Amino acid sequence: MNDPFLPYSRPVVTEDDIAAVAESLRDVMISQGARLEQLEGLFARMVSAKWAVGVSSGTAAVHTMCHAAGLGPGDEVVLPALTFAGTANAVRYLGARPVFADVTPDTMCLDPQSVAGLATGRTRAVLTVDFAGHPSPYASLRRVAAERDAMLLSDAAHAPGAMVDGHAVGGALADLTAFSLNPVKNITAGEGGLVTGSDPAMRDRAACFVRHGMTREKRLLENQDNAKHGWYYEQQVLGYNYKLSELHAALALSQLKRLEAHNATRAQIAAYYAQELDAELLRLPVVLPGVTPAWHLYVVRLREGGAAMRNALFAALRSAGIGVQLHYIPVPLHPDYKRAGLAPDDMSETLPVTMDYFDTALSLPVHPAMDESDAARVVDAVSSFFATRRPR
Repeated sequence: MNDPFLPYSRPVVTEDDIAAVAESLRDVMISQGARLEQLEGLFARMVSAKWAVGVSSGTAAVHTMCHAAGLGPGDEVVLPALTFAGTANAVRYLGARPVFADVTPDTMCLDPQSVAGLATGRTRAVLTVDFAGHPSPYASLRRVAAERDAMLLSDAAHAPGAMVDGHAVGGALADLTAFSLNPVKNITAGEGGLVTGSDPAMRDRAACFVRHGMTREKRLLENQDNAKHGWYYEQQVLGYNYKLSELHAALALSQLKRLEAHNATRAQIAAYYAQELDAELLRLPVVLPGVTPAWHLYVVRLREGGAAMRNALFAALRSAGIGVQLHYIPVPLHPDYKRAGLAPDDMSETLPVTMDYFDTALSLPVHPAMDESDAARVVDAVSSFFATRRPR
């Protein structure tokens, strides 16, 4: 009998999760209630942030973060070309221009030297991505951003629970941080996201933006004559309906209790891969000193054979029922970005590490529903593929 399909990631939903969502449905308020406030408070404390704002998706989180940072037309934002398109799309939603930088060859996170070469007087923010769950080089990026009087923003969709020298991603490492609660992320709300930060004014901007740009908070109302009336509210900016429902918040709250355990399982699978995969054939993930990754992805890169060999390995593993994936197609390669004139002219020269990655990378399954036997199955399949291609 064939082995069941092993996805690269999947949510782990327990009976406690189901009970928490069912309980939320019995309440009078199923949106904008106590569970959302509890989630925001607990998550902020977990990452040592002053506040958190819950939103309806990870992309909404990046969009809200960029709005809270004050980005707009005429601004430039330097960010990695190696990310999901939603990161760059959020910049464009506000009329700002994404400028694509390269990544470092060890962690595949944003390269501070590349950022420094691209930043200009129009650079309003540096937006990093904690790729695969490994934290970005925050200290170096902050220095580069400060030289241009720019903000440091973080898309930490892959990195809840990750640490750098004892500091949690989502706290003071960046000015603002966005997280995702997508079904394949380290914790899920079904769909959802969070924005964290320390500046109370940015919290006010974020909270208003996700509620149609409207507020009822008396201290923020412009018409103080009507502020005394309980019915009064104002739309102060053109916002969006990015609210996170109580149902989603209930699931995220229940999942949050197991984040540490889930990340520990991911780390165990990663350690098994590091021990058993052939490092002469594959470049394995690097963990820098002082870093605790979240291991959202386990990405390997082929040392030889380029895209043709990678594609053959992808096909062989998929045929074996192993759900490998490629994370990600570099954003400037998408037709929409080319048509918009946002792609560098010669990406092999301007983004050499990113383009080499694109030709050689593959994400292997890693998630808390796996055990060592699942990881062994992956290793065996990878070993079998290379065994058939070695000279006799």
